Amino acid sequence: MLQDFTDISSISESQLTEEEALQLADELSAKLSEGEIPRSDAESLNRMVAGLGDARGALRLTFAKSLGAIGDEALPILCKALRQHQNVIVRRASAKTLNLIGNKDALPYLLEAFLEDDDPVVLGSSAGAMATIGPDAMDSLLGILKNPDCTPFQVGLVNLALSFIGAKAPEALLEAADSDVAEVRVAAISALGDQIQKSDDLRAKNRVFQALDDSSAEVRAEAVTLIGKSCDAEDVENMLSRKLVDQDTQVRKNTAMALMKLEAFNTIESIEAAKSTEKDKSVQAVFSVAINILSRDLEEKQESE
Repeated sequence: MLQDFTDISSISESQLTEEEALQLADELSAKLSEGEIPRSDAESLNRMVAGLGDARGALRLTFAKSLGAIGDEALPILCKALRQHQNVIVRRASAKTLNLIGNKDALPYLLEAFLEDDDPVVLGSSAGAMATIGPDAMDSLLGILKNPDCTPFQVGLVNLALSFIGAKAPEALLEAADSDVAEVRVAAISALGDQIQKSDDLRAKNRVFQALDDSSAEVRAEAVTLIGKSCDAEDVENMLSRKLVDQDTQVRKNTAMALMKLEAFNTIESIEAAKSTEKDKSVQAVFSVAINILSRDLEEKQESE
């Protein structure tokens, strides 16, 4: 666990002058180039964190690398800066530096920042730091999706983080895919899809196939899209064709697009049949696009053979 913050002086408004920041950055650069770890006393840490607010990106990077080299001893002050500093640039840089360190003890503070900070860069960097922490961050990330106030932007960041972690925690993803919360299942299925593309994981593939019949239309729509990105047409065209008459319009649209991307020429008649009974004009339009492109590509293919 992190040490109590009471032994570290307040840094909520700390800052360095341009000259002080430049001098400190030069000193730290020299230490780093010699393979020397910077000092980690309270005053030194305070000055480096204050330097994270400098307008010059190269200097901020030097301070971040220095704090990253210090590692765990810098966690308390970085977590405090992430949550309390008035300068948003410092909060952003603190999250990015915590990403460099990758210590799970920072999770509660990264989670708070992700849920409560109003700056999108802080949110993105906090999500990235949680992803770097790896499987230990899975419960925190999945828990965010259960929050009814979670925004679409936050959901997108969580999905990216889970995809990054996926290969390191396949069992956790498979378990999450069976969650009672639809948003969690969507995120898990999305991450499994990324895993299929990278490693052709058979269990992950079968779980995504199973999601085609999920009770949630959002899960089904995600599964259809992922299958279209990560599988071979001959392996999935029959199961996907069934979703052309799914009760949800988005699932039907995604299915036609997936078949088109897969170049599933054998499904042209199935899409035409589904279009003939389709009542939603927006779905009809997507079906028409899929039919036209598949027919055109098939013709070109046959001419080239």
